[in-house]
Amino acid sequence: MRITVLLCGFILSGCSHMAQDKWGGQDKAQHFIASAMLSAAGNEYAQHQGLNRDRSAAFGVIFSLSLGASKELWDSRPDGSGWSWKDFAWDVAGATTGYALWQMAHY
Repeated sequence: MRITVLLCGFILSGCSHMAQDKWGGQDKAQHFIASAMLSAAGNEYAQHQGLNRDRSAAFGVIFSLSLGASKELWDSRPDGSGWSWKDFAWDVAGATTGYALWQMAHY
């Protein structure tokens, strides 16, 4: 886990520019919904692969957040719209909501 945090810090320090966006809007809803769906799908996939409840939950959330971070990294390139911590915050909220909904549906 420590290595992951350090790696993320290293990668994110190289963002070429930051987005100047707002907290609300259709873009944020899309980040939230996509992250929730990806988290739930990752949970389901991991459970079908034989992982226990805790590991499948971790897999689902990490799967969703890694795709969200990758999208923001893509946006941070010179031709992109810029890294958005607000988008990523909505990704985190969506991933945890997807995890919670999946857990409630299965237990």
